[in-house]
Parts: sequence; structure tokens; C-alpha cells
Amino acid sequence: MTMASSAPQDPRRTGRYVYATAVFLLCAWVLGPLYLLFVNTLSSPEAVNSFPKAYVPEFNFESIEFFMEFAGMTSALWNSIKVATLTMIMSILVGAPAGYALSRFEFKGKETFRILILLTRAFPLPLLALPLAVLFIRTGLDDTIFGLALVHTTLAVPFAVLITFSLFSGIPMELEEAAWTLGCNRLTAFIKVVLPLILPGITASAIFAFVISWNEVFAAAVLTIENRTLTAFLLQNLDTSALHLKFAGGFILVVPALIFIFAVRKYLFAMWGIANR
Repeated sequence: MTMASSAPQDPRRTGRYVYATAVFLLCAWVLGPLYLLFVNTLSSPEAVNSFPKAYVPEFNFESIEFFMEFAGMTSALWNSIKVATLTMIMSILVGAPAGYALSRFEFKGKETFRILILLTRAFPLPLLALPLAVLFIRTGLDDTIFGLALVHTTLAVPFAVLITFSLFSGIPMELEEAAWTLGCNRLTAFIKVVLPLILPGITASAIFAFVISWNEVFAAAVLTIENRTLTAFLLQNLDTSALHLKFAGGFILVVPALIFIFAVRKYLFAMWGIANR
């Protein structure tokens, strides 16, 4: 009596199943909360507080209209835009030259400098809150857009340096050397040859700086009183708010960042292509 032996399973097929499962779980982890936020924001207060929960929005804009008409909401939104824009500009002005220097020059302490850049994120912001507040009060930077943008720039610069370093490292040095032989100096070779190739990556780095500033809440809540950003404003007002208003506040905070990222997503893909050359 013979027993049929089962055929060995294809390891490539198993790998595809594992990969598909991992992608599905990752998408569910990211998109699930966003969908629930969307449903509860666009539902009536009664539907939000009822059980079981609805999985289809009613397209009731009562909660959003309440927040948009709330005193100080518009100015807080405008402050967030100004702080994030300043952070984006300053982080690139500081991070891009540093990334270029790390990729093109050899100097003593180069590896130590790269480690120190990462160590700037090792110190938790709450630990530095009190010294920063005292320093800003003494220098007159407390409760100002520029002062808060400086703090956000320190948070974004390490990412800007490391991203631009990888991007500049993906551009062959021979391109600049060829431009030198044709009469360009280092600056003009960078502007005419390297910058057009690296511009999508620099734009993507600026996107990260913008999003970091947009989502930051601790420094904005500690260092501002009158000129609060949207995150600090919502944190201040949502603590005692009803559940449907909390969903609306989260929606107002998340949607602008998502729109900004989708609007410039082609630069993110371009950065990925440059970094993997």
C-alpha cells in the first residue's frame, strides 16, 4: 500500500504570501485609524456617541463648522503654516550644505560629526523645555513665530542632513569634475550640474521638515501663549471637549498634512530613486 507524498511547497510562493500579509497589515495599521477618524468627524454627535458605531459617514459637518468658527482657530492655523514654512526653509539652508560637505569632503572627525547629528535627537524635548523657556524669555524669543521655528528646526535638521547626505552621495563626483574642466568653479558646477539632479530630493527633505513642525506639540504648548500653533491650540481646547469635537480637532490637524504630502508625493518618489542609484 503506497501513500501519496505531498509536493514540497514553493518557497517563493510562501514569500509572496508573507509579503502580501505584511503589506495588508501595515496598510490596515495606518489607514484604519484614519478611516475611523474620517467617519466620526463626518457623523453627527449622536452617531459618534452611540453604539454600535457606524462605518459609513453621515456627512454631517456640524463638528467641523464648530471648530472652524471657534475663536482663535484661524489664527492658530495660520501660525502653524508660518512656523512650518520657516522650519522648512531654515532646515534646508542648514542641512543641505552640511550634507554636501559630508558627502564630498574628508576631514578629521567626520564620523564623530555624523554621530553627533544623530545624538541631537537623543535628548528628549521635555528635558530641555525649562532651559529653552528661560533662554527664550531672556532673549525675547518667547511666544514668537521665529523662536518656535528655531526649536522645530533643531528637530528637523538631523533628518535634513542625513537625507541630503545620502542624496549627494548618489550623485557621481565625476559630474562635478567634468564641469570643472569646462570652466566652472565648485559653486557654478553645483548650481548647474548637481542642483537640478538633487532638487527633488531636497524638496522631499523639506517635506519632512514641514511635517515635523506641523505635528510638533510640546514645544509649541510650552513656548507660546498668544501665538499658539494649531497643535497647541487643539491640545488646550480639546482636553475638556466632547468626543465628537475631539474627532473633529484631530481631523483638522491631520488633513492639511496629508494634502501637503500627496501634493508633492512625486518628489518623494524622485528622492527614493536618487538615493538608490
